[in-house]
Amino acid sequence: MIKEPKHDQHKCNKHIMAVHDAMDILNGRWKISIIASLCFNTLRFTDLLREVEGISGKMLSRELKNLEENQLVTRTVLNTQPITVEYKLTEYGHTLKEVIDSLANWGHKHRKKITGK
Repeated sequence: MIKEPKHDQHKCNKHIMAVHDAMDILNGRWKISIIASLCFNTLRFTDLLREVEGISGKMLSRELKNLEENQLVTRTVLNTQPITVEYKLTEYGHTLKEVIDSLANWGHKHRKKITGK
């Protein structure tokens, strides 16, 4: 008979707390899509607006500010006429690439399982 390991409530609580911390940062409809877009390139605000389908300019601005406050994204204002603003993932932000890739892989598998395609 295989003996199951004893449940460690303290470890479980710490694990759940860490998931809650991550979800507090990544919550909402748009943040993961913004991060996923920035995994590939530095993008201008207008490019992000096109890339993240359905987001308004006001919401994109709010989400980018929050991501910047959490040190996941940097904002660079270029001295152009008109002024251009670029966003890119910080080195710390790039640590989420593995999470984004895992979510994408799971999403592909799930879509295939549900739709059969």
